[in-house]
Amino acid sequence: MKAVQVTGPGRIDIVEKEMPRITREDEVLVKVRLAGICGSDMHIYHGTSPVATYPRVIGHEMVGEVAETGPAVKRVKAGDRVVMEPIEWCGECYACRSGRRNVCARLEVYGVSRDGAFSEYIVLPERIVHKVDDRLDWHEAVLIEPFTIGAQANWRGGVAAGDTVFIMGAGTIGLCSLQVAKIKGATCIVSDLSDDKLAYAKSLGADYTLNPLKCDIPEELARITGGLGPNVTIDAVCTPKTFEQAVEITSIAGRVVCLGFDVTPSSIAQYSITKKELTIAGSRLQTDKFPEVIGWFQSGKIKADNFVTHRFALTEVGRAVELIETRPDKVRKVVLEIG
Repeated sequence: MKAVQVTGPGRIDIVEKEMPRITREDEVLVKVRLAGICGSDMHIYHGTSPVATYPRVIGHEMVGEVAETGPAVKRVKAGDRVVMEPIEWCGECYACRSGRRNVCARLEVYGVSRDGAFSEYIVLPERIVHKVDDRLDWHEAVLIEPFTIGAQANWRGGVAAGDTVFIMGAGTIGLCSLQVAKIKGATCIVSDLSDDKLAYAKSLGADYTLNPLKCDIPEELARITGGLGPNVTIDAVCTPKTFEQAVEITSIAGRVVCLGFDVTPSSIAQYSITKKELTIAGSRLQTDKFPEVIGWFQSGKIKADNFVTHRFALTEVGRAVELIETRPDKVRKVVLEIG
């Protein structure tokens, strides 16, 4: 079968791999239909991921169809439409015992530390396979995994009805975080350098949009919030400077959610954190978010129209990567149409 493999920084190839086979009773063979290209896939390609290993078949945002099941599989059957929760965990460490398997001490992530979904078929344990309604369009279902990231960020930030949430960045995760925050009843402010992306954020329900090239972000946030600042800031830009700004502009007793893997240190004094008694929370992957997010999609609470902006065949992955690198202002989500 064909697969997309990153053999090292800057090197991406279409390779022939042996067809995977079920070897355990609880495994599911999935024919991959669509897979989304994530920012973390691009980091692996660029050699800037601190957690990836090479060579690696990348990809973790996928929807597919069950081709075969092991004899112990009960929740899905051949022909079912499914998505993948892209992690493996031990179930024994402190994180797992605390209900946070997404940061398991022995965590493995499909497409990062084990081969992922940019392939025609993949074998997965039943516990990470989630069924979706056949009436849900393939191009909507492929967005479920990134929306679980947005759901996790909102959970880590304790977003609730009546909160004012500032989302830094209108890329995929920023837009997913926005829709989840609106579902929870928050007032949402979104910033980005692209007016096109801000216009799309507005169409998804953003109450205010800000372009830092055209306004002073702290001043505008103060104006919008009556001088209080946002109660929750979700940093989906993930640079040292945006993290620093998030700490400065968030309200007293507020929460800052950090999604980035940048290894460059930020310069943050203790004073703002302590004076305002801020909660600073990292947010990684997802914890038990798939059932909830699938429910939102199937009930129509998630607006997915025009979220996928570009589609390529698996063999065109080079063109897809080039587009993401050269026209980021025009890209919301690029998907590979695999099967």
